[in-house]
Formats: sequence, structure tokens, C-alpha cells
Amino acid sequence: MTDARVPLGRSGIDVRPIGLGCMGMSQFYGPADPAESIATIHTAIDVGIDFFDTSDIYGAADASFGQASNGFGHNEELLGHAVKGRRDDIVLATKFGARLDEAGDVVLDSRPEYVAQACDASLARLGTDHIDLYYVHRLDPSVPVEETVGAMAQLQEAGKIRAIGLSAVDSDTLRRASAVAPISALQSEYSLWERTLESDVLSTCRQLGITLVPYSPLGRAALTGRVNPGTSFGDNDFRGTLPKFQSDNYASNARLVDELRDFAAERGFTPGQVALAWLLAQPHDVAPIPGTKRVKYVRENAEATTVPLSADDVATLAEMFAPERVSGGQYGDVTARDRRTTSS
Repeated sequence: MTDARVPLGRSGIDVRPIGLGCMGMSQFYGPADPAESIATIHTAIDVGIDFFDTSDIYGAADASFGQASNGFGHNEELLGHAVKGRRDDIVLATKFGARLDEAGDVVLDSRPEYVAQACDASLARLGTDHIDLYYVHRLDPSVPVEETVGAMAQLQEAGKIRAIGLSAVDSDTLRRASAVAPISALQSEYSLWERTLESDVLSTCRQLGITLVPYSPLGRAALTGRVNPGTSFGDNDFRGTLPKFQSDNYASNARLVDELRDFAAERGFTPGQVALAWLLAQPHDVAPIPGTKRVKYVRENAEATTVPLSADDVATLAEMFAPERVSGGQYGDVTARDRRTTSS
């Protein structure tokens, strides 16, 4: 893995170009083995990855690790356990903003009074005295972003968090939030096959000095070439609900992945490594967080920093996955409330 560093906005924190998204170790992508997940985290640190991403809402319904109620906080507990004794070696990012109500339903909550409560709970689960990058996972539409970010700035002043981030917000929200306190990172979906951000949000990030942290940078594994049109997703794998993975759409999208596979093979790399390298070649500070729960793939992802892409290569890949060539939208037929709490 390269020794290059990516700054997180103007926070003074920098990270290696490829991070690790830990969500799949707890839910959304089928069953996970806690021992293998912990081994994956340890391997990530060993190969040079130092940017780890989680959220308080990530948790399996049948959580087999820790004491998280209904799985809430499962992923934070797992990550905190895995990095015990190595906390100083990593930049730790987590999120708040979605919680379980008394009925066990997920609701959005970014009220100022909840910010401090959520942060303290995350600190306890992670086993640390500070969070390096703290995101609002999804904003409660009934709470002005200025109030939420103001409360986060108070946590920053108290030393409980080092930097403030937002997730999946538009340009106007970024500007409003930045008027209250410096925003160091925006986490949103961005990859070769999901490029909605390019219309407006990316330019706003550049103007405001905000680092983009792409989640699902491998198209939820589609861009690795390991998913094919005949793949059957289990009930606990939400990709089966997404438009890009529906039969007709994915048959078309798989042909684009075949083109990517050929492009990568000609250069001696995997398609996933090329997809990550394309993100790193964008004209902005970008720190992708590909998710995996496998040792093999965390090693493979780390090596994406060694893929040489020329300007012509970058342009070729962009045209290969031009938005009009990709079939299916970002999310399926779910409510906005559901979408905001299950996408990253």
C-alpha cells in the first residue's frame, strides 16, 4: 500500500487513501463470522489501512457479539474490541442520527440533546475517549442542520470528537452546515456505476475544502466481478432490493463489468482494484471505504493504491460507466425514511 496520505478537510487529520467500511461485519450483506471480521480488521491495520468506518446503527438482529440490545451498536462493539491496544494506530469514524424507538423501529434523531447522548454511548461501545471523525448518519428533516452541527461543535470543543462529518446530504446542506463549523468530510455513495454526486455535490466539496469519503465504492461488490446475473441474494442481503441488481438491469450492467474486467486484466489487476484506483484519480481529496469481512479482500483493496492509471485510462473508465449506460437507480421502492437508514 502506498505511503500517500489524504487530509480529512482542514481538520489536521490525514489517512491512507483506502479505508475499511465495517458495516457488512454486522448486517445487510448476509451472515458474518465475528472471528473472521476481527481478523480482517487486524489484517487491515497490518497492511497499512488506518481509516475505519462504523455507525451506532450497524447491528445484526441476532447479534452474537457483545451485549447490544436488538443489535444496536453491535458493529461499534466489534470494532472497539478488535482495535483494543491499537487505537493509536487508526483514525476511527462513526455516526449517529438513527436510533431505535420503543417499538424497535428505526427513527431519525439529530436533535442537539440527542447528539451528546449518542456520542457518549458510542465512546463507551468503542472503548475510547475520543472519536476522530463523527458523522451525522442521516439528518432528521425536522431539525435544522445548524442546530445539529452546533451541538457537534460543542463535542469538538470538549475533546470528545476531533472532526465533524455529514453523510448523504446535498450542496445546500453542506453550505449551511459549513457556516456553523468546519465540515471535514462528506460520506456518500460514489463509484464508477453511481455518480449522482458529480452533478453538484462534488464541486461544492471542492469549494468548501471537504474530503469525500465514498461508501460502496465497489458498487456493493458488483464492480469486483464476483456478482453475476444469476446470483441469488438471501433474505438478509438487501442488494436483492436494489434496482441495479434486478434481473433485467443487472444483465445489462454485467456487460459493463465485463468491460471493466477485460480492462483490468490487460493491466494485471482485478476489476475492483481498478474501480478503486479510478476514484483515487479524481481531482479532489477522496478516501474510499470499501467494505469487506474477508482477509483476502482487504489485502486486495489495499493494493489498489498501486494501480497506475493515465489520464486517458481515467477518461476511458468514466465513459465505460457513463451514467446513461448504467441501468437502475440508486435505491428501490422504499420510503425515504427506510432508505436513509439502510443505505450505508
